[in-house]
Amino acid sequence: MWQRIQTVFLVLVVVSMVVSLFLPILKGMDGTKEIQLFPLHFSTIEDGQRTTLYFPYSLTAILMIAAATIAVMEIRRFDNRITQIKLGTLNSLILAGALGSAVYFFTQVSKEYGPGAANLPPVLWIMFVGVAVTGWPCALYAEMKN
Repeated sequence: MWQRIQTVFLVLVVVSMVVSLFLPILKGMDGTKEIQLFPLHFSTIEDGQRTTLYFPYSLTAILMIAAATIAVMEIRRFDNRITQIKLGTLNSLILAGALGSAVYFFTQVSKEYGPGAANLPPVLWIMFVGVAVTGWPCALYAEMKN
């Protein structure tokens, strides 16, 4: 299973997905109101009272969990490279959806409450899956050996 470098990149996808679930996408202040946008929810804290909205913001988390699950399935299909490539392509589409929803909710919250400190780790997800699907580090290494 660990013979291919793609497995390492897929593990990085899973780890980055799980870590990103708990990191805020946006954190900021709107006067006396603190706003926090996480992949699972959007929270406002005003005068010590927290208000949390889960829908539609949880769409990002659902797509992230789906992408992590597909990445684990890809790792387990190490014996069939064609299936791995197909799952990687599907995973790329799901990750693009997660990235799109994160950016959409980020811009919507920024429009309503003003800019805040942004944290958009989804760019790493796309990069790791792209490298795992194409396998370009392996091709580069093979060329360097010759």
